[in-house]
Amino acid sequence: MTDQQVFQSFDAEMKRTAFQKKAVSRLPAAEVLDLAIAFFREHGYRAGRTGRPNQVFVMGTAEGSLPRVTGEIFARADVGRPGVTLVTLDAVGERLGPAMAEFRTSLRTPRPKPAAPDMSSPNSPS
Repeated sequence: MTDQQVFQSFDAEMKRTAFQKKAVSRLPAAEVLDLAIAFFREHGYRAGRTGRPNQVFVMGTAEGSLPRVTGEIFARADVGRPGVTLVTLDAVGERLGPAMAEFRTSLRTPRPKPAAPDMSSPNSPS
């Protein structure tokens, strides 16, 4: 195979396995990024903050015909109104793309609200 054919096969694989989506979350941007780092580390990828604010990188070893896979997650706080975070997900990889989709689904799943504190005092008469 010539270099050009190799690059064409990489391009085709990248187009086939690309994952690019956006999600909206009620979590603060920093919390979304911390969740992303933990999620992708649990799935066997290297993940951490980049030099740019509100951005996380995800890297992995070979998947399919790609020698290395990469992804990034960008969280922008207070989009549209306060308390709303826009999360942009971008990845390439046979297994990384579905993992990114799973993370997006987990962001969109409502989390249980903390239990309300018990207002009854143990010293109050019944």
